[in-house]
Amino acid sequence: MEALRTLRIGCLWGAIALTCAAGQADRTLLLQPGSSEMTRRAPEASIVRLETTRGVMRLEMRRAWAPHGVDRFYNLVRHGYYDDSAAFRIRAGTWAQFGINGDPEIAQTWRSRTIPDDPRVLSNVRGTVAFAFRDRDGRTTQVFINLRDNSATHDAEPFVPIARVIEGMEAADRFYADYGEKAGGGIRAGRQNPVFLGGNEYLRREFPRLDYIVRATIEPD
Repeated sequence: MEALRTLRIGCLWGAIALTCAAGQADRTLLLQPGSSEMTRRAPEASIVRLETTRGVMRLEMRRAWAPHGVDRFYNLVRHGYYDDSAAFRIRAGTWAQFGINGDPEIAQTWRSRTIPDDPRVLSNVRGTVAFAFRDRDGRTTQVFINLRDNSATHDAEPFVPIARVIEGMEAADRFYADYGEKAGGGIRAGRQNPVFLGGNEYLRREFPRLDYIVRATIEPD
């Protein structure tokens, strides 16, 4: 089974390489976080499709839940920021975190591009997706999926859900979790520099069993 999984991931990475080769315009935009293309207003409702190494997930996203967060996530997804992005921090049965771009130049460009906090509307129940953060008004690109009901601890922070999984939650449940905090940890732990500086080359060398967001897209209306 492990050999089959390795082969499947290898094929997916090959497909990613072809996609990236055809998408240089988006990479250019990802290096211009203040451009009008990267700061568009998101639709009032949209569906995000995450193709992962464990299967496809679909997220419902509504701007009324968190306008600043939804706008940021929408524009990052639309221009391929999360493509080939490692699910680098998994606490089994609790949450799964991703959102550091595998290209160190792009990752560093967005590392300090914060957005204002949104008031929380949704509770951090199983299947909701929220931005990780350390400081007030400090959300950037990293998000996590609640793998259980974390409302008792996360609502008071507040972690503010921007979306909820409506299909494929089992894919997130299966993300490889045995590395725990070792492959970067959380923003507050201060151990993410190797990921930002080394990107996917570092992660694939040191943590080869991580799962990935292969491609993230906005589904057509």
